[in-house]
Amino acid sequence: MILALFAAAAAVTAVDAEHAFAHDAQKIGQWTAFAKYADRDAVMFTPQAVWARDFLKGRKDPPKSVAWSPARSFVSCDGRTAVNTGPWWGADGVNHGYFTTVWQRTNGQWHWVYDGGDQTDGPKPSPVATPKVRRASCSAKAPGAPVKTPPPLSPKQARTTPNDNGDGQSADKTLGWDWKVEKNGERRFRVLLWNGRAYEQVVTNHIPAPPSAPAKR
Repeated sequence: MILALFAAAAAVTAVDAEHAFAHDAQKIGQWTAFAKYADRDAVMFTPQAVWARDFLKGRKDPPKSVAWSPARSFVSCDGRTAVNTGPWWGADGVNHGYFTTVWQRTNGQWHWVYDGGDQTDGPKPSPVATPKVRRASCSAKAPGAPVKTPPPLSPKQARTTPNDNGDGQSADKTLGWDWKVEKNGERRFRVLLWNGRAYEQVVTNHIPAPPSAPAKR
């Protein structure tokens, strides 16, 4: 129901973009939708870091797509960068977990630059009708980059480096994120938001090393 309500809505916010992305995954195919909304330098994990443009090129859509819906959104002061997180549900009706997507808006269009998440146990989560949105403070100028920038990875390194790592930040430096993948596939991701006094860590993802195959979302 939530996907249908937002199907025709313009992607004004990153939450709108997430709903449109999830709706298109059901309508035009999972990987087709991923490619449609991906930034040129978007990153995915298999479990090591890969460029989405390489991973998605020519990839056949599964018969049925996973479904997902945002529950929380953290937005930069200027409104042009956001991090969404929420539950996903497998097409099999059994598996479920959480996702995290980083979005950036350029020339009025939203594109995702980071997609990650993990499978979880326990009761199947329910969709959230109205996601909680938290915006970075605009009351004071952020002092600098919220995360330390590592050396950039080349396309080849992003597929082969045992210790992948990367980060990004909003243009106004009020929202930042970083991630690191260990050699065994264990991954950590965090988001820092400027609250007017300091950078507050608002999202922390820890994805354990996969026992065999990685999670599907």
